[in-house]
Amino acid sequence: MTVPLLSLDGVSLNFGEIDVLRDVTLDVMPGEFVSILGPSGAGKSTIFKLLTGAATACGGEVRFSGRPLASNERPFAFMPQRDALMPWRRILDNTTLGLEVQGVPRKEARKRVEPLFEEFGLSGFERHYPRALSGGMRQRAALLRTIVQDRPVLLLDEPFGALDALTRNQMQIWLEAMWLKHRWTIILITHDVREAVMLSDRIHLLSPRPASVEQTITVPLPRPRFSNPATRAEAAAIETSILDFLLSPQIQK
Repeated sequence: MTVPLLSLDGVSLNFGEIDVLRDVTLDVMPGEFVSILGPSGAGKSTIFKLLTGAATACGGEVRFSGRPLASNERPFAFMPQRDALMPWRRILDNTTLGLEVQGVPRKEARKRVEPLFEEFGLSGFERHYPRALSGGMRQRAALLRTIVQDRPVLLLDEPFGALDALTRNQMQIWLEAMWLKHRWTIILITHDVREAVMLSDRIHLLSPRPASVEQTITVPLPRPRFSNPATRAEAAAIETSILDFLLSPQIQK
């Protein structure tokens, strides 16, 4: 039996007197694309803060590859909601920033990043500043900065939420193609139900704060999904079931 790459077992967390997470239990398998959905303010981003060390659980356990995650162990690469590109650094130097923070010399960091620019659709823009890039290109640069850190798990916090509808759809198609090629282990936080269904292997649905995992939905649709008209009816049915849950009286109260 395959051991989950990441497990949260009964994890609880509070900020002062505010209970944010209560008995959160979920698994992520190696190479799996998992999404976390829930009401606004439920604590989705708090789970990422917990994993990246920005917050500390008050109960439960986080395990990585079957063993407790050490306090100094950080097997996660995090991409925030905004691209967070530094306007005074060229794209090449923005994409190396995560490696430099880890202590990799700039010259070595550039050697690691440069071969990936073509695959990320950024070839020719290495020495441009962020202001010269479209929204989608900026997000691909931010994802490249995350990927090149070569961590076992990618944490994506609403990476396409600020994009217009067309660009967001293009980025979703691109991300699915990249995931099919590389089989990264991804945890995605999103408010976009369609995005979760089209990208994910499994979707964890959170209750209102204090959050717990109320449902886990397996998405059985064949891939690639965006280019397959046959999946649309089944995808729509899954989306409807998720919306029924999120808009149900017990969740809205």
